[in-house]
Amino acid sequence: MDVKKLGKIPDGGGWRSKGETAANHQSRVDKTPIGFDYVHSLVDDHSRPAYSEILPDEKGTTCSAFLLRAAAYFAAHGIPRIQRLMTDNALAYRKSLSRAVAQLGARQVFIRPHCPWQNGKVERLNRMLMTEWAYREAFTTNAQRASALAPWLEDYNTRRNHRPSEASRRSAA
Repeated sequence: MDVKKLGKIPDGGGWRSKGETAANHQSRVDKTPIGFDYVHSLVDDHSRPAYSEILPDEKGTTCSAFLLRAAAYFAAHGIPRIQRLMTDNALAYRKSLSRAVAQLGARQVFIRPHCPWQNGKVERLNRMLMTEWAYREAFTTNAQRASALAPWLEDYNTRRNHRPSEASRRSAA
C-alpha cells in the first residue's frame, strides 16, 4: 500500500496543456498554489491486481477507510483475505492502520526506512500511474484526469499480463 502525491490541474489546464516547457513553467511569476490530490493504491502481492483511489489527503483516517474499501474490492474480485499489508513507515501508516488491519485479520509489515524497493510492486504501479495515466496526455481539468483513472485501472487489471515471462521463469529455475 502506498500514496502518490499529485499536483492538481488548474482550471483551463496546466502548463503541459498550454504547450509550455518545464523551464517556462518554472520561470512564471503567477504560481498560485492549488493543492494536491493523493492517489492511494494497493496491489495484491500474488496475482498483481491493483486498486487505487484519488483522495483529498493522506491522513490516517483516510488511509484506514481506503484500506477497508480496497479489501472489499479485492474480495469482490476473488481475493477473499488480506494476510499481510506491507507499507512504508509514513506516520499515517504507523499510527492509524492498526485497527483496520486487525479488522481484516491481517498483519502489518513495514519496509526498512529509506528502502522503497522493498515495496516494489506498488512503487512500480505508482510509476506506471504517472506515465500511463496522469501524464499520458495534457488534461485540461482535474476532473478529466480523475475520470481517466478507472478505465486505466480496468485495463491494467484485466488486459495486462501480470505473470512473469517464460524467459524470466526459466532464469529463476
